[in-house]
Amino acid sequence: MNEIVLDRTLSATTKPARLGFLGVGWIGRHRMEAILASGAGEAVAIADASPEMSEEARKLAPQAAIASGLEDLLCHDLDGVVIATPSAQHAAQSIQSLQAGVAVFCQKPLGRDAGEVEAVVTAAEKADRLLGVDLSYRYTQGMQQIRSLLQNGELGHVHAVDLVFHNAYGPDKEWFYDKSRSGGGCVMDLGIHLADLALWALDFPKIEKVTSQLFHQGQRISSTADQVEDFATATIELASGTVARLTCSWRLQAGCDAIIGASFYGTAGGAEIHNVNGSFYAFKAERFRGTSREILVEPPEDWGGRAAIDWARRLRSGSRFDPSCREYAVTAKAIDRIYQAA
Repeated sequence: MNEIVLDRTLSATTKPARLGFLGVGWIGRHRMEAILASGAGEAVAIADASPEMSEEARKLAPQAAIASGLEDLLCHDLDGVVIATPSAQHAAQSIQSLQAGVAVFCQKPLGRDAGEVEAVVTAAEKADRLLGVDLSYRYTQGMQQIRSLLQNGELGHVHAVDLVFHNAYGPDKEWFYDKSRSGGGCVMDLGIHLADLALWALDFPKIEKVTSQLFHQGQRISSTADQVEDFATATIELASGTVARLTCSWRLQAGCDAIIGASFYGTAGGAEIHNVNGSFYAFKAERFRGTSREILVEPPEDWGGRAAIDWARRLRSGSRFDPSCREYAVTAKAIDRIYQAA
């Protein structure tokens, strides 16, 4: 990580970062609330295509200005901008903000393909500004502990990883189903979390081979189809010898709201994080030794806003470009290969 150099507009003590919030629907408003509650940032300005959403978010920060869009938002004296708009806008809005000298925290995906993601990372490096992406499952206590086990070699040689994310409902915004705006279906929406968790936990090993199948309403489709996939499965073979199997879906008839999990199996043991009772938010983590189990973490846990809070705290402390953000492009390339292999 680069040595920290303080921005002239930032305080390295307790002064909150001055933030603009672009897109304040449910997820954007939740991240805004988490950052404000942490004290790491203050809302200077808010912008959303819906005036009603802007006014709803303003209830969290009555002093914040209402901006007409990103350009208006950037006219305010900001340290950073939090972006939660439709996926097709993420890369361009992030680049525009970075070129204006403003740090960025963006919802996933940072771009619809690796090219867009790499362009954002390049812009962050050139501007020397902090870039963060809301890959929030990294911040669960369970995944933090599992990654520690993996990094310390306590599970031995990890040869198999199982990854699953089934959402019984699917997105409620129509743009998710337009590939030009979303970049893809459930792989882009949910699979990105799974691929990122596996690569991040295993310290981003090289990917040797990817095979995949995409489905739309029960029928196989190719990555060139007009429809976006609502079920996908992929096998990712890593240079380390590890095989990761990834499955994700929207509207799968699985008997509960969600099935979410990441399991790591090694020669000296295993570890798993999984949701409890179909919850989108409650997670349990366990370590396996043969036929025995050890509980690592049990719910409840308030983890949803931790990625945003971490970014805001680092911004407040004066952090600039962090080379680790290049990991975002590695995950994006993995997603590209899942689509290309179909």
